[in-house]
Amino acid sequence: MSVPPVGTADVTRARAAVPAGLVVATVAGFALVALLGAGVRTGFAPQLRLDAAVSEALYAGDDRARALDWLLETLTAPGLSAVRLVLLLPVVVWLARRRAWRTVAWVVLSAGLVSPVTALLKDYFGRVRPPFDDGGARYESLSYPSGHSSGIAALVTVALVLAWPWLTSASRRLWATAGVVLVVLVGLTRMWLGVHYLSDVLGGWALGLSWCLLVAVLLDALPGGRAALPPR
Repeated sequence: MSVPPVGTADVTRARAAVPAGLVVATVAGFALVALLGAGVRTGFAPQLRLDAAVSEALYAGDDRARALDWLLETLTAPGLSAVRLVLLLPVVVWLARRRAWRTVAWVVLSAGLVSPVTALLKDYFGRVRPPFDDGGARYESLSYPSGHSSGIAALVTVALVLAWPWLTSASRRLWATAGVVLVVLVGLTRMWLGVHYLSDVLGGWALGLSWCLLVAVLLDALPGGRAALPPR
């Protein structure tokens, strides 16, 4: 399957065909990232108080058992860049063998660039991690938005959008539910481990979802588009 390069007319057609709900979701996601980030940067007291209260309530503790620590680290691992690479590299190779270059570009840009984008936002907002001795205090890296949260949201979004044309109605509901559960679980582990605040996790989720949808719109990768898989 050979795919021609993207042109201005292609992008215009893709935008015209995008469901209004996805446009709203994409804009709302980026807006949430900006609003939460503004609250962090300006020290918005209600947001910071809520973050502190949720962190205190969910943190698994400095003296947690080693087995619990291992379990939480395992559950949070799907948000790592290395996991996305391991899971998506075979998909990229398969797409490349089919010469679906536009689809390859979408997968690589969506799942591959979400981490650098997250890192740039971390540097801009400059939030220090929660000060738990066995949590955020162990890290020198910054906190907002959560990289694990944006990473897992990106992975699930790419997987669902890519596989959507090949799934039945029942399996779509099943896999969408499983994806949401995984995204929520990884976000919760970041707070159980005491390495992120609630705002960090929410901002990470919104960033991962919105970034992937934006790239999908620009490259016409939504189901039915030229970079989408054809229905089976």
